[in-house]
Amino acid sequence: MTETFVSHHVLEYPGGYTRSVGPVVGRFLTSLRDGKIEGVKISDGRVLVPPTEYDPVTSDPVGDFVEVGPLGTVETWTWVEKPRVGKQLLDKPFAFALIRPDGADTAWLHVVDAGSKDMMSTGMRVAPRWSAERVGSVRDIAAWVPLSDGEEAQTAPPRTNVSDEEEGPVTGMISPIRLEYDVTAGEALTRFLVGMSQGKIAGGRAPSSDEVYAASRGTDPKTGDPTSIEVDVADRGTVTTYCVVNIPGLSDLAPPVPYVSAQIVLDGANNMFFGLIRGLEVDEMRMGLRVKAVWAEELKPDYRSILHWEPSGEPDAEYDTYKEYL
Repeated sequence: MTETFVSHHVLEYPGGYTRSVGPVVGRFLTSLRDGKIEGVKISDGRVLVPPTEYDPVTSDPVGDFVEVGPLGTVETWTWVEKPRVGKQLLDKPFAFALIRPDGADTAWLHVVDAGSKDMMSTGMRVAPRWSAERVGSVRDIAAWVPLSDGEEAQTAPPRTNVSDEEEGPVTGMISPIRLEYDVTAGEALTRFLVGMSQGKIAGGRAPSSDEVYAASRGTDPKTGDPTSIEVDVADRGTVTTYCVVNIPGLSDLAPPVPYVSAQIVLDGANNMFFGLIRGLEVDEMRMGLRVKAVWAEELKPDYRSILHWEPSGEPDAEYDTYKEYL
């Protein structure tokens, strides 16, 4: 029996995941940076915090911004006794809680630094503990803290060492993201990976079906039956759909832009196989193009054994032969 493959992967965006935030979320984050909390009023009169970009009742643009809080009420919570250092907002025991700021009709997930589980209760009053260095992020509130009867919330401390550029509205954010995980291939995918190391594409078929799935993940997607029967499929096929990529840097393996990625239905298979297309200009690319795999000289049990796909020289396939795979 072939040993099942286990592969370790790291998903990380160099420099962090960058996104624009739009006018609504942008104003919410700008308010946090400036030491206040704002929600939006929607068509039924409720005030949402954090704000949504569209009215969830009518799908129309949201209405006026409304300042809420800074005090709030814990609606529900769960205690984290052993925080993951460096992974969570606090490195000591804390509570994740849904907190409804005064004047809001919805609750906001954040953390409460209560000191101990015994200090937590549903309905308790809390106030934000603002960060000194605020940049326009939910982390501008370092944590919420319990508030005694009659106690006033502290105002946000002034920001220091702020450039003129940083005083403008918040228009984007950068989030560091890193995910490490192991993939256990399983029996069917292991067969496929072993096949790649041998220069062939292994598929799988369930005993109850005639349909063959290249790089099967172990079950027939229509019936759920195990694809226990190994079937070799061809290393050539027909392009069904494709896209021309004009964004550089999506992968260390990606060629210079523009290039073409395509879905290919392999001869003998009933599903599509994703591949990089080379060997023709991007404006020559078309549906129905017949392609063949170009294998690496050094074969490995992974997708990199196929360097790319290129035109096979055969006539284009008739539309009726691949229309079911669009």
